[in-house]
Amino acid sequence: MSNRVLNRSGIAMSPRLRLQSLSIKLGGKSRRRGGGGASGARMADSAATSYAAALAEVAAANGTLAETSKDLDSVEKLFEDEATFKYFTSPVVSLEDKRALIDDITSSGKLQKHVCNFINVLIDRKRIDLIREIIKEFELVYNKLTNTELAVVSSVVKLEEDQMAEIAKQVQKLTGAKNVKLKSVIDESLVAGFTIRYGSSGSKLIDMSVKKQLAEIASQLEIGDISLAV
Repeated sequence: MSNRVLNRSGIAMSPRLRLQSLSIKLGGKSRRRGGGGASGARMADSAATSYAAALAEVAAANGTLAETSKDLDSVEKLFEDEATFKYFTSPVVSLEDKRALIDDITSSGKLQKHVCNFINVLIDRKRIDLIREIIKEFELVYNKLTNTELAVVSSVVKLEEDQMAEIAKQVQKLTGAKNVKLKSVIDESLVAGFTIRYGSSGSKLIDMSVKKQLAEIASQLEIGDISLAV
């Protein structure tokens, strides 16, 4: 039986051709999964870095770095769903069924062809379990190539677009980065206000939350945590 797969455009593409088109230089054969513990984690990190670098190389070559980054934002949201992640990582579900679902998801044209092919590569190599780590690694590569500063904005409710734009301007002033990319996170524990994390691995923090203000008051009064009555 042929191992060639028909994509949505009706063009037959074999896993080998997809691998070559992505220029993934991992020695040809699929690598064994790492064992447990720190050694296994290092091997997984190394593989995720290699896949991310390969995808970035393809995107840079065809001038679609920004578009590919946006596509991976969509892919990240897809695989945030635990049921979806378990489906694609399940050894019980066939590769064909997984590929078919990816084709269904991408048939609307929301993902670029090379991103769809990339996901199929991971499915073929049984490394789709690394998709979350790969997306994080790609983001690091993308930020470096485009001089982009990533800032994570946490708030109790979603901030308005004009507020996010102002935050982006302030982060750009602080970092001198050419571009700023904001990620919004809902954190109800902040009570009100927001926090901004940026810098290497989120090492820098701007805390404008009520939670911080309450903690400072509690510290000054030398009492325990303050809770607001609801």
